[in-house]
Amino acid sequence: MINQKNVALGKVRSSIRELYEYGKARKAEIGEENVFDFSLGNPSVPAPEEVNAAIKDLVDSCNPVTLHGYTSAPGDYDVRNVIALDLNKRFNVNLNANCIYLTCGAAASLTITLNALVNRGDEVVALVPYFPEYKVFAENAGAKFVTAACEKGTFQIDLQKLESALSPATKAVIINSPNNPSGVVYSRKSMILLGQLLEKYSKRYKNRIYLISDEPYRELVYEKHDTSPYITDFYAYSVVCYSYSKSLSLPGERIGYIAVNNNMPDYEELYAGICGAGRALGFVCAPNLFQQVIKRVCNKTADINIYKQNRDLLYNALVEYGYEVVKPQGAFYMFVKSLEPDAKSFAERAKKYELLFVPGDDFGCKSYVRIAYCVAPQTINNALPQFKALAESYK
Repeated sequence: MINQKNVALGKVRSSIRELYEYGKARKAEIGEENVFDFSLGNPSVPAPEEVNAAIKDLVDSCNPVTLHGYTSAPGDYDVRNVIALDLNKRFNVNLNANCIYLTCGAAASLTITLNALVNRGDEVVALVPYFPEYKVFAENAGAKFVTAACEKGTFQIDLQKLESALSPATKAVIINSPNNPSGVVYSRKSMILLGQLLEKYSKRYKNRIYLISDEPYRELVYEKHDTSPYITDFYAYSVVCYSYSKSLSLPGERIGYIAVNNNMPDYEELYAGICGAGRALGFVCAPNLFQQVIKRVCNKTADINIYKQNRDLLYNALVEYGYEVVKPQGAFYMFVKSLEPDAKSFAERAKKYELLFVPGDDFGCKSYVRIAYCVAPQTINNALPQFKALAESYK
């Protein structure tokens, strides 16, 4: 029999993708300008000019057999070394090329890392709200997926609730800051306390708990003082899963990396486990062309000013209309309290106003909806009367 678990996953798209497909069909019916699609976190800001320049120069100047050929399984050594040096310079850490494993984006990074760490029966904890695929990735690796709610109203880490979620079976905790779907950046204080908590329970349970930081939005922070500390600074048993999809506006190119903290006493063993998991899963040799592009532009970032303008415009308007909103500090998502207890019903009602946003159920928050505001500013301007009308329909 075909694996029925995977059949079920294949037959039912995620709520985000389902809504995105609905939006495409609706735009074909009534015109793209008449549908206000806030479903998918697809960057609307173009990649930096340096990206296209690097692609053109590589194609024009490199031996095509080499450029489009295989690299080492974990990625080209020189590329990994450039990434490590860039991280060292920016975050005052001490990584090297043999801490870095190049991947096809953060999804591959997380999948590989979880498969390297997890033994059947282990538990993986995620903070609520969380990206829905964490559950898929963790369970596919053989783990039990456990959640811990963040603080109400702020969505900062609730250390007491996280502590209650830890057990002798906990193998890893996944964090995501700036957070998808809330846009919240976890505070430096709470991150330091998180490291201390995991160290305490690793000793208590005599079972090492790893910290996995999913960081596709690290550079998308609107105020410098909100930037998350680099996790290798405060917890040795840590792994960073990174993607250039958002920082360089390259979601379709699927390029990222895993960075293993070499302050970890046995980091070589974990890195070997990551290489082995990559091999077993078939995630070896990330696309060479974009490895070479990243080598040239890994210190660049797309212009995020438009996202900040979108955030301010949408946030101020929604608050004025009476919505309860968590103000994002980064990423390009806004988490909005549903105007009725059932967020799915609220999102369905919003479709009557051609507003498309994702119910929070799959993120672990049934009373919220996620709005992805990585759209053209004009889309938000045109959508504001619809948001206002939707709010007034509840009065």
